[in-house]
Amino acid sequence: MGVTFASPADLFAAVAPLGEAPERAAVLFDLDGTLAPIVDRPDRSSVPLRTRELVERIAGRYGLCGVVSGRQALEARRILGLEDLVYVGNHGFELLAAGAEEPEPSPALAGREQEAADFLAGLDPARLGEAGLRTEDKAAIVALHWRGAADPDRAEAVAAEIETEAAGAGLGIHRGRMVLELRPDVEIDKGLGIRALLEAGPAMEAAFYAGDDRTDVDGFRALGELASEGAIERAVTVAVISDETPAEVSEEADLAVNGPDGFVAVLEALA
Repeated sequence: MGVTFASPADLFAAVAPLGEAPERAAVLFDLDGTLAPIVDRPDRSSVPLRTRELVERIAGRYGLCGVVSGRQALEARRILGLEDLVYVGNHGFELLAAGAEEPEPSPALAGREQEAADFLAGLDPARLGEAGLRTEDKAAIVALHWRGAADPDRAEAVAAEIETEAAGAGLGIHRGRMVLELRPDVEIDKGLGIRALLEAGPAMEAAFYAGDDRTDVDGFRALGELASEGAIERAVTVAVISDETPAEVSEEADLAVNGPDGFVAVLEALA
């Protein structure tokens, strides 16, 4: 992919400013592909013990620590297994405060929570099954997965047909790594979710975000914009790279590391 991975010295130098005043620094992570390795089925995802231990230490050190995920917030918390973090779920559609029992939906969703689910209910289950497409109900968002399908090319072709149909029905569309997400066509993404999270809490001097997919580019850009506006003094972004990572992820980040295993070195530097 032509990506230059950061050396340990580069990683420590990049995150060192966050440690100068950790109580005024925000440290945020994507989940799948960043903290947890990508697996064939989303329900089999898990976070390695060493990664979980480091995130727990980081949460106790910095003023704000959270996960920003395409999963529902409660599911992201279940996978990581840590209560004392903030979870921004469904790409910014919901916010789960540390220790809260239920997430708060984004105001942008008002009255439109069922649009994607209603569209999915109108699809022929046999069409999905024959193509090897699996569905995931994420409340306001529904996802079609084809990782592990017997014929990935056919599955992706059927997903493309459904994408066209969904766009015609007025839904918002997002493609990830072997997944198509259908959502209400409202303005929300991980970047807006991160911005809302930082603007709602105590003022931060520095912020960090790491991710591995196109949705995370919105997060990188949000931190860059906040730094340009003077809302934070320092932004650090890290791309977690695999063979499937889109090129723009590494292009938009300050540093790149090789997969979740490589990201452990970043966590160690932060901790």
